[in-house]
Amino acid sequence: MNQLSNKMKKTFDLEERTINFSKNVLVFCKLYEKDRMLYPMLIQLIRSASSIGANYVEANNSCSKKDFRNKIYICKKESQETKYWLKVIKSTVNIEKVDILWQEAHELNLIFQKIVTSLNENSKIK
Repeated sequence: MNQLSNKMKKTFDLEERTINFSKNVLVFCKLYEKDRMLYPMLIQLIRSASSIGANYVEANNSCSKKDFRNKIYICKKESQETKYWLKVIKSTVNIEKVDILWQEAHELNLIFQKIVTSLNENSKIK
């Protein structure tokens, strides 16, 4: 869990950052996978967290601006869902390491919100 204690080294490559985030979520979930109460929430957390990066990769390979906007919006929604699951997990078992993951999910959410806002503003200009 050393990666988490290093406050998840920030990178400006968003694809790499989303990959690192997914890996850190997997490492975290592996620690608690045997907890029967947490297991369903961990599965949801893994799905939403890994979906952020997957949709970002799809957005970068989109065939139109509309498709790009759609995928980025999904990234934003998935990062918001990830924050939700982290908050639920923390309130259930009060795991301190959740704060670091939550902060990264929050920052990713803000990044994707800014992209969505910029895309919406640019589409109004034309």
